[in-house]
Amino acid sequence: MKRFLADENGATAIEYAMIAAGIAVVIVAAVNTLGQNVKDAFFNKLASATAAKTP
Repeated sequence: MKRFLADENGATAIEYAMIAAGIAVVIVAAVNTLGQNVKDAFFNKLASATAAKTP
């Protein structure tokens, strides 16, 4: 029983999983923000290009 309680192999795996989850959250937030900015810029340019060509 002492060996089971002293075993820390599972704790290391959980720590790595928590780090990976944190990195994933940061990546999702960055892609979401960047994607929105790119979409807005693209549609603004598209709208200004089509508005300039209409008589």
